[in-house]
Amino acid sequence: MPVETITDTLPPRPVLQSALRGAAGKCPACGEGHVFSKFITVADACDHCGEDLSHHRADDLPAYLNIFVVGHVVVGFMLVVMTYKLMDMWTTTFVTMAVCVISALLLMRPLKGMVVGLQWALRMHGFGGHED
Repeated sequence: MPVETITDTLPPRPVLQSALRGAAGKCPACGEGHVFSKFITVADACDHCGEDLSHHRADDLPAYLNIFVVGHVVVGFMLVVMTYKLMDMWTTTFVTMAVCVISALLLMRPLKGMVVGLQWALRMHGFGGHED
């Protein structure tokens, strides 16, 4: 006999829409309120609909995704520059460092918001009404 869990009785949440709302810095539930209270500090609750966002556990995954994306972009850039000798070594080094820092800072907030949106949509870590 199959075991019924609490998530079996709840209606499904839109995963892609929630992830995109989170990436835009909006509440995954209503799309109006803000997910962040500071640069990458997730608000305890949505300021529009009151959805509790304190259950999130978006600690490490956004950083890993950031390293993955930025690393692939920078390695591609380095391969092109080194293959065609477009810049000397020191210029390439400083440009690469600047690209790494700027792109990592620009991507951190959308990636963290996306992870919070995914956790909300998939009812992970207390977003489904159960204790973790």
